[in-house]
Amino acid sequence: MRIIITGATGFIGNYLCKLLLEHNYEIVVLTRNASKARKNFGSMVTCVEWDARTNNGWQEYVEGAYAIINLAGAGIADNLWTESYKKQILESRVSATKAVVMAIEAADEKPKVLLQGSATGIYASRGDEVLDESSAKGDSFLADVVDEWEAAAKSVEKMGVRVCYLRTGVVLGKDEGILKKLSLPFKLFVGGTPGSGKQWFSWIHIEDEVNIIFHLLKNEGAEGVYNLVSPDPLRIADFCQQMGSVINRPSWIPVPAFMLKLVMGQMAEETALVSQRILPRRLMENGFRFSYPSLKPALQDLLD
Repeated sequence: MRIIITGATGFIGNYLCKLLLEHNYEIVVLTRNASKARKNFGSMVTCVEWDARTNNGWQEYVEGAYAIINLAGAGIADNLWTESYKKQILESRVSATKAVVMAIEAADEKPKVLLQGSATGIYASRGDEVLDESSAKGDSFLADVVDEWEAAAKSVEKMGVRVCYLRTGVVLGKDEGILKKLSLPFKLFVGGTPGSGKQWFSWIHIEDEVNIIFHLLKNEGAEGVYNLVSPDPLRIADFCQQMGSVINRPSWIPVPAFMLKLVMGQMAEETALVSQRILPRRLMENGFRFSYPSLKPALQDLLD
């Protein structure tokens, strides 16, 4: 079965492609740099140059494909949030999604399922409130971005295509993603808690992230919104203590909120200082089994 993936060269997409190859799927990667992608994935993957705005050059692959997995978008933490980069964060997601919708609409034999990238940023910062898939949208820049991102894919639901929205939390991976940035100060003996330490932190191991996507891909009854987070959110102070314990380093130098805001601006309020106590209610109801439901084994796997 053919799977088309956007954002495949990113952190999550790279792991996902490897998993799908292990299960003998035919993979078509849409990318701005096909030659670089070919070097990364090898001959087992078809890499197609894409402008992330149209269906030019890849419409033929949509005919008869089983699924499109749309993960394309500029990295949230790749740059400081200047007005121009905030615009890029939004437009890169919405434009790519509109192109995917255009391709599905134009296909005579449409894909069975669209797995649409999304994020827990839609809930914004909510203190101690317990959040699940039924929780309302929050009020923040990222909440607005994710809302528009999901809305751009909504019309596909009326085309007879199953759609799942992948509201992903903070993904932890070995030598990649946010964990590499978070663990470095600890390894240098200057690790500590950002802000008050009371903010809730909703995380997921990269293995569980891609296994959930695979689960939703195969499960024909799965549709709608899913929170891709572990069932064990915890306060950021506890996260830092456990990380320090795993790598045998202290968590002893707190980083005041005002300093984070001074350096990072609005980005600090919506990333390092955000409080999100999120549960994967729908996944738990569907019986999905997490390989890493609690933090310490996840950190031991990724940091040891």
